[in-house]
Amino acid sequence: MIDGLPVIDAVIHAYNMDASNFANRFAKPLADLVYQSVIATARPGYAPTEAQFYRDWSIEETVDQVFVESDTDLAVYHALPIYSFKDGLCSFDKAVEAQQRWPDRMITYCGVDPLTGKAALDELERQVEILKPVGLKLYPNSWVGQEIRGWKMDDPEVAFPLFERAQALGIKVVAIHKALPLGPVPLEHYRVDDIDRACMAFPDLNFEVIHGGIAFAEETAWQLARFPNVYVNLEITCALAASRPAAFLQTMASLIGPGGSGAIDRLVWGTGAMAFHPQPLLETFVRDFAFPQELVDGAGLPQIDREAKRKILFDNYARMTGLDLKPRLNAIESDDFARRRANGPAAPFSTMREMADA
Repeated sequence: MIDGLPVIDAVIHAYNMDASNFANRFAKPLADLVYQSVIATARPGYAPTEAQFYRDWSIEETVDQVFVESDTDLAVYHALPIYSFKDGLCSFDKAVEAQQRWPDRMITYCGVDPLTGKAALDELERQVEILKPVGLKLYPNSWVGQEIRGWKMDDPEVAFPLFERAQALGIKVVAIHKALPLGPVPLEHYRVDDIDRACMAFPDLNFEVIHGGIAFAEETAWQLARFPNVYVNLEITCALAASRPAAFLQTMASLIGPGGSGAIDRLVWGTGAMAFHPQPLLETFVRDFAFPQELVDGAGLPQIDREAKRKILFDNYARMTGLDLKPRLNAIESDDFARRRANGPAAPFSTMREMADA
């Protein structure tokens, strides 16, 4: 907890960006893009070195950063289907390990590539059987083969069969990477317009827009205002809070404007740790962020007060997934992570075993 507020980080990663994991020519540029975005937004002391970043992060190192080096209580690991990397970049095996080792702390999402057709449906069934995930993580591009291809959320042949199968398998949330194009690819697949028809066709699924507001903030805001099954994950968007506070304020005002307090109810906290260190983002959001009173008065915005922050940091995720998270908080009060964090969060990157050994 931070200042008495419970925290669930709705997206964490254990990247394998070691060169031995590159599957094709798209991997190195994508890895460089991610690293440079981290460096561009990191506070001093919280930016990983190249040696720390371009390697295979173990799931143990990742959860140590999240639960020992920050005030985060629970987290959601996303298995990724970015197959310019041999293991998808964040492997399914790490998701399984995380869930088996820390069942009270960890929640998991599976991940498949829709453009692989029937193979995607078969892989979804395999992952669900093993992992019992609450969510499905998707990307609007496919990196299989020698060209990058794209697809859209309202495609009745590519997307809808996958959503139907996910829903039948008990998946509650479909998380889609949007707004942040991964390299020199067509922007059209990263726009959010295609989510509209998916929401209409599958009203019992919740659609979680990852990186919501980092681009297309106005369009995303109107989705929050129109569709009760749209949620916005603030991964990378919240990285602006610690380094570019004016940009973060503008983005939050844009996201909340049309929907007001109803929009606040469907924002979820996510940092993208291990890439983006979670602690400075948490501290800034909880202790420093608020709308200026003139903006509240002039634009009619609801204030991001303590109650709103609790919703964003914890309550909204529980509502989106239907999970009862309070028993988990009770179960972790005196676990190993709690004992190691008893005197406050550890220094950034101090729990990294491989680098310490090196």
